[in-house]
Amino acid sequence: MNAWLIIGFGGQVCFFMRFFIQWVASERKGKSVIPIYFWYLSLLGGLTLLTYAIHIKDPVFIIGQSMGSFIYIRNLMLIYKNRREAVEG
Repeated sequence: MNAWLIIGFGGQVCFFMRFFIQWVASERKGKSVIPIYFWYLSLLGGLTLLTYAIHIKDPVFIIGQSMGSFIYIRNLMLIYKNRREAVEG
């Protein structure tokens, strides 16, 4: 196993962990919720897999992971914007 495979599998582990964390948080609340860690793990996993996709030169994989990263960043921006507005009143 080489370093690039480890990077690729690391990205996949991040994606798995986001679903696991979302499931645990939902079970605790008794309803479907998406905790902020879901978005951080999505971004980390997406960027890790994007790096791997660039290395293996897979254009389909590159486009897919690139688009997802924008969505994850935007969701984090919205979360922090809403938190800031709630604090400011």
